[in-house]
Amino acid sequence: MSTQITHPQSDCDHKLSTLQKLLRLKKTNWLQPLLLLAPAGIWLLLLLVLPTLIIIELSLVPGIRPGDVVNPSGFDNYIKIFDPLYLQVIWRSLFFAISTTIICLIFGLPIAYWIALNAPPGWRNLLLLAFVLPLWTSSLLRSYAWITILRPTGLLNSFLNHFGLPSLELLNRSPAVLIGMSYSLLPYMVLILYASLEKLDKRLLEAATDLGANRIQTFLQVTVPQIITSIIAGCFLVFISAMGDFINPELLGGASSMTAARLIYNQFLGAAQNWGFGSALSSILVLVVSIAIALLIRFNEATPKG
Repeated sequence: MSTQITHPQSDCDHKLSTLQKLLRLKKTNWLQPLLLLAPAGIWLLLLLVLPTLIIIELSLVPGIRPGDVVNPSGFDNYIKIFDPLYLQVIWRSLFFAISTTIICLIFGLPIAYWIALNAPPGWRNLLLLAFVLPLWTSSLLRSYAWITILRPTGLLNSFLNHFGLPSLELLNRSPAVLIGMSYSLLPYMVLILYASLEKLDKRLLEAATDLGANRIQTFLQVTVPQIITSIIAGCFLVFISAMGDFINPELLGGASSMTAARLIYNQFLGAAQNWGFGSALSSILVLVVSIAIALLIRFNEATPKG
């Protein structure tokens, strides 16, 4: 009978070697996610983070024009935003964005509800495709189509005159801007709400009906709580997109519908050529959008799951 004797030194060396292997493995596991995220991270750094930092730097230079030396020296451009003329432009942008969000919610929720719960199953994909189809065309073409419809001699007024009704002056006014923006952003609202309504627990609807609730009570107390997260998400998406919309206010609103996006365009590419003030306006617009996204994330975290 033989007895194997383990040397203490060799046992320590074995444990140390094992520990080193574990540390190398842990380091490798830590680097793997970074390698996977590196392409997207570099892309975001070059096309989002760095341009935003450059815009912030330019916003601190009063009256800078193309070719001038960048020398940040104060917050004069931000103070200029509080001029009543520019505050009116910002409030008009908020009005268009909030109004468009409300319009899209009012029209989008019934449409999504009907497609998800009442439309024949074989027609649902086709109906959703009908809402997505306008997104396949250029937003510029969609705006020009609305110009053809809303102009004084357009299709809408021709239809009204055919029945002896007075013409409507909509083009180059705020209603035309709201029509164009709502038409462009309504599909996003419908798709987001449909995705939530399709997963609705219909047993709860049947239980509410059995307990004597009418349709309005069932909708407000059973359906809405289940899709409230999608409602908030759709509203934020439409609001953020409407705040940055340039084409619809430019083509459908005319000079009386100046928005923050159009004002920024004029500062960079228009006759004003004040990159510092345009950068300050851009920074404020980015801040508003960032706050909206942060509120959405915060709301999703605070909403109970399941």
